[in-house]
Amino acid sequence: MILTAFTLFHVALSLVGILSGFVVLAGFLSAKRSNGWTAVFLVTTVLTSVTGFLFPFHKFLPSHAVGIVSLIVLAVAIPALYVFRLAGPWRLTYVIGSVIALYLNVFVLVAQLFMKVPALKALAPTQSEPPFLGTQVVVMLVFIVLGVFAGKRFPVEAAHAV
Repeated sequence: MILTAFTLFHVALSLVGILSGFVVLAGFLSAKRSNGWTAVFLVTTVLTSVTGFLFPFHKFLPSHAVGIVSLIVLAVAIPALYVFRLAGPWRLTYVIGSVIALYLNVFVLVAQLFMKVPALKALAPTQSEPPFLGTQVVVMLVFIVLGVFAGKRFPVEAAHAV
């Protein structure tokens, strides 16, 4: 019962992180910044990664690797925003870090969908089949393109706007 509630909490954090991350990404692309959405994205994304380590496990899983990478990326992106105030190269560091953190959340979402949705599970029961791999490659390519545009379209002026 407690594990079910904790799982729901973890999933809710993840979904809020993904949704708020897309709002932040849209802000990058439109050269606008929202401090509120940014804080929600960063907090829920950190908490998603941290809570992922609190589930019972007996061996190191791929999800743990994704969580570690996400926390490392956020450990650079968060100070880029709040300590270095996006000055100089920190603006691009923050944008790239945020896009990577969002991508990692979406990567895990796709993996979970392929594990939990019967039609997707039938297409890729071990997640090593072409439908799963192809989906993950397309998601990665979309995020690379979005990241490049975000880095170019989020100018210094927008970085310092409220």
